[in-house]
Amino acid sequence: MVVIVIIGLLATIVAVNVLPATGKARTEKAKADIATLEQALDQYRLDNITYPNANEGLQALVTAPPTLAQPSRYRPGGYIRRLPNDPWDHPYQYRVPGKRGPFDIVSLGADGAAGGEGENADIYSSDL
Repeated sequence: MVVIVIIGLLATIVAVNVLPATGKARTEKAKADIATLEQALDQYRLDNITYPNANEGLQALVTAPPTLAQPSRYRPGGYIRRLPNDPWDHPYQYRVPGKRGPFDIVSLGADGAAGGEGENADIYSSDL
């Protein structure tokens, strides 16, 4: 009986210390994904003179949009292999124009809805 109580206490201690770190790790993963997408968008702009428009979205980093003025300038194989979802399995949003720049890449956090606090807070590329 004592062994079961000790195992229960240890499990509680581990849970109390590990669960909050999971939320922080997901937030950091989202920030890293956003930074990678920003770099891919900058490479896209260098090759194609402009960032993708709102209709082309982030998908323009994977496959050449049909609206490109000079398709020969598009990098063979695209700028990333595939579009990642955020750590909460929601697609990243691409907004043109951005709050402080030409675009924003946004994760809506754990709840998948605008706004929120803590793990539910939105993560904007312009805030990084």
